[in-house]
Amino acid sequence: MEQFLKNYGHLGWDQWYDALEKLVKDKRAYLDSAGGNFEKFKHVVKDLPEICSHKVDLSPDPAYRAVSIGQADQLLPDEKERLYNGLVNLSPWRKGPFDFFGVLVDSEWQSWMKWERLMPHLPNLKHKKILDIGSSNGYYMFKMAASDPMFVLGLEPQSAFYYQYCAAQKYLNLKNVFCLPATYNELPVMNRFFDLVLCMGILYHRKSPVKMLRQIHDSLVPGGQVIVENLVIKGENNYCLFPSDRYAKMRNVFFIPDLSAMEAWLTRAGFSDIRCVDITDTTLEEQRKTQWIQTESLEDFLDPEDPSKTVEGYPAPVRAIYIARV
Repeated sequence: MEQFLKNYGHLGWDQWYDALEKLVKDKRAYLDSAGGNFEKFKHVVKDLPEICSHKVDLSPDPAYRAVSIGQADQLLPDEKERLYNGLVNLSPWRKGPFDFFGVLVDSEWQSWMKWERLMPHLPNLKHKKILDIGSSNGYYMFKMAASDPMFVLGLEPQSAFYYQYCAAQKYLNLKNVFCLPATYNELPVMNRFFDLVLCMGILYHRKSPVKMLRQIHDSLVPGGQVIVENLVIKGENNYCLFPSDRYAKMRNVFFIPDLSAMEAWLTRAGFSDIRCVDITDTTLEEQRKTQWIQTESLEDFLDPEDPSKTVEGYPAPVRAIYIARV
């Protein structure tokens, strides 16, 4: 966190540096004194074996599915056991896969499948300033880092996911990837700063999705782009589903738009050149239970008698990717 300020704080010295510096200091103080899961996971990462990775593969080519760190022959047997146990203790691993020195973390989501759908539509990332809202353990940030952006800054407030990122960075030590254990609402206003903002799997948790999109719009430089991946309802009637309680057992799901409504949100937020580049049903191949999670997964969220519906009777999850420009 502090390194991001040191490297790039001068870019916003007259605008947001003081507010971001305060946020970083507050988060550092919290992490230093936190109890509960933050304390537990912090010690798990600290206790991972100290190994210098001889080889790293962050290839953006979807054929290289895992974020691959080091080689299996670098580990002594006791180091491999410590590494494996530590990574297990950071569960649940939602995004991935990751390969830590031959220890394959088979995450719940096969994130390479979404990356495969997204990558052909990405702009040139070289020297770009990128924000990833809800970055989880950094899988997509690490993939983007291979394309030589100026930096990728992630926001991830959830303890397990943040420390999974820290575990990967312990061995990757990437100089252009950073993460704050903070929400988007905590980030100071950084108007006209980012070249690219990713907002994937976030918007349906917002009570005011257009407000968030407007804030993202204002944070982008002229010509900058947003990538929004969101739950949608198939159809073009400008309708939104508003679940009465939960959707696919998820709490805090508010508006799920149809395709026309999603485009209208982006238009209302001020974006132009709006493109829907992908619409995909979520399948049991892409999201499934593995030994790296201890919770339910997609098959538990669908009606066992009719998998085209959730257990609550709503249409089963469909996700769309939109790209729009300032």
